[in-house]
Amino acid sequence: MIKLYDGGAYLLKGSRLVTEEAAVAAECGTAVSREEAAKGTMAWDILHAHNRSGDEKKLNIRFDKLTSHDITFVGIIQTARASGLKRFPIPYVLTNCHNSLCAVGGTINEDDHVFGLSCAKRYGGVYVPPHMAVIHQFAREMLATAGGMILGSDSHTRYGALGTMAVGEGGPELVKQLLEQTYDIDMPGVVAVYLKGEPARGVGPQDVALAIIGAVFKNGYVKNKVMEFVGPGVEKLSADYRIGVDVMTTETTCLSSIWQTDEAIREFYAIHGRESDYKELKPADVAYYDGVVEVDLSAVKPMIALPFHPSNTYTIDELNANLEDILADCEEKGKVSLDGAVDFKLRNKIKNGKLLVDQGIIAGCAGGGFENICAAADIMDGAYIGSDEFNMSVYPASVPVYMELIKNGAAAKLLKTGAIIKTAFCGPCFGAGDTPANNEFSIRHSTRNFPNREGSKLQSGQIASVALMDARSIAATAANKGILTPATEVPEKIGKYKYHFDSSIYENRVFDSHGMADESVEVKFGPNIKDWPSMVALTDNLLLKVVSEIHDPVTTTDELIPSGETSSYRSNPLGLAEFTLSRKDPAYVGRAKEVYAQEQKRREDVAFTEMAPEIADAVKAVWTQFPEVSAQNCGIGSTIFAVKPGDGSAREQAASCQKVLGGWANIANEYATKRYRSNLINWGMLPFVIPEGELPFANLDYIFLPDIRKAVEEKAESIRAFVVKDGALKEFALKLGALTDTERQIILKGCLINYNRV
Repeated sequence: MIKLYDGGAYLLKGSRLVTEEAAVAAECGTAVSREEAAKGTMAWDILHAHNRSGDEKKLNIRFDKLTSHDITFVGIIQTARASGLKRFPIPYVLTNCHNSLCAVGGTINEDDHVFGLSCAKRYGGVYVPPHMAVIHQFAREMLATAGGMILGSDSHTRYGALGTMAVGEGGPELVKQLLEQTYDIDMPGVVAVYLKGEPARGVGPQDVALAIIGAVFKNGYVKNKVMEFVGPGVEKLSADYRIGVDVMTTETTCLSSIWQTDEAIREFYAIHGRESDYKELKPADVAYYDGVVEVDLSAVKPMIALPFHPSNTYTIDELNANLEDILADCEEKGKVSLDGAVDFKLRNKIKNGKLLVDQGIIAGCAGGGFENICAAADIMDGAYIGSDEFNMSVYPASVPVYMELIKNGAAAKLLKTGAIIKTAFCGPCFGAGDTPANNEFSIRHSTRNFPNREGSKLQSGQIASVALMDARSIAATAANKGILTPATEVPEKIGKYKYHFDSSIYENRVFDSHGMADESVEVKFGPNIKDWPSMVALTDNLLLKVVSEIHDPVTTTDELIPSGETSSYRSNPLGLAEFTLSRKDPAYVGRAKEVYAQEQKRREDVAFTEMAPEIADAVKAVWTQFPEVSAQNCGIGSTIFAVKPGDGSAREQAASCQKVLGGWANIANEYATKRYRSNLINWGMLPFVIPEGELPFANLDYIFLPDIRKAVEEKAESIRAFVVKDGALKEFALKLGALTDTERQIILKGCLINYNRV
């Protein structure tokens, strides 16, 4: 099904993979170096065209377009405004698909939408009202261009199937683009995803995606690289099918994705009235890849990703044949993810030897596409979900998709089964829609199944869980009244439908400034929309208290700052910060605040000896070796340790919430994604790493960093650090990893706002 190459490989004429340079020379009649052949990838061409540095290895990227949704655009625009924003220099689309329900916290959700519309008018952007389209579907329909680049403040910003290299990043990276700065990265590695064969009947894009994620996530095979989809299997997939695979590449921790384009993609652009935005993309006759993920599409079977990660994958057949063993293993792993906070069970879902699930959801940027929903409707046609506990909801990804489902009868088929069709909304993907009952089990064609993504709250004793599946097998399960069923067991029922895009839907409702800013428009602020608090520059020395210690193999951004109803407070930095680590370490906020209170005293010139006794005691220990340290040259802050933090969402708040509570650093064995590490840097936090197995400090210990400012300025490879304990100092070493000159300046200034402040 999936084969990973041990090393790199050459792709010859888009079809044949070889690993030996001699074979390349024999085929081409001349030797071709790896360095030259690496320029034959589609990724290299696109990155080279958008690079402003003049250096092929150190890239300064300017994107063509930007896109954000309503739990990120307020913070982004507020940061840019604080830095002197006058107008959006490139097209910037503000969608409203996360806080769409306007049901939590009074008026604050709609206040954010009003803010967004006023900013689109004032600064020259595009505003998509709530329930019109999820962020990524609108981008596919209206923004993608073959050979272009889009930056979005959502981790699933992936339009590679349409020939657009798209990157999901934290908000500060969009701020840089709004201020006409650049996205600075080393030239990433490129891994070929070589597709061959053709999917079997009943196998959908989520099945292919989960098979790939299961093969590459744990070993980091494509981490921070570009996944380039090539090979003879590509042409066997429709545009919608490719999009469904592509959007899930985020879960591999890759940087971005790109696919070869062909007639199917040209037709997609033509259907959407944008054929001029299409061009053929394909690798050069000789292209070198740093690795290869070889996928035999014909061997892929219906898949399921069990809680609590998209990489926890099995074939549905394998699960059904080994229910007790596999579910027992999942329960055991769940004890780590859930810290034993609740009694997590799955085996009680086994009824008469079958797995009975409680809910089915087809939704969002991954599941809400036209073909997925049509296929589900065909599979469920004539069936009924029944009147017992099982329930099902379907969320088309945009109003144009919804309209076509009404016109072609798919919506009627679904409604007749007892399923409910809802509006374009991302809620089921991040825990703000269709929350099941306690101890229920939901199967979803959405993007993630981390803890609490379905809306349960561990701190309140509530637990439900999600497994990821393809819409086709969800429909087969629904038709079987909740008994887990792969779509390959359903008789051939899936038809082919022609899609017709009605552009008038957007023309009649979406605000488009066409790039014209209007300074006469007043930005509208609701009472929950707050400015960022002031932040100070990095001090010469730092005294940090460890206020949380997390030893999970991976810590997601959902655990760093929970999703769900907390999203409503993302326009209020201090209000949102109250939820930081609330589902992972409820004591964190109180501890961080206690430390920050001492830092605020320091800024008011209070002497160390007049602060809290534990600060005074720690400083006395520091003075035994560093008597020159004083409140004028040594900041006080908090830090956390996590093994591998930052998997998941691009949300900058995972870092900014720590910052506004006085966080000055994170310490990790590694960072799960580039985007989380970038968020830390842009908020002026030191992204320290320490070798696995070396942990000279513990939770609640103090760490002293002498001359930390100088170390950052001078690009020190190793950072001196001391554990402060029992009146003594014990030295150890930390590293910062690679930092660009700009990133160093941002850290030194204290945050991106300070770096750009006019």
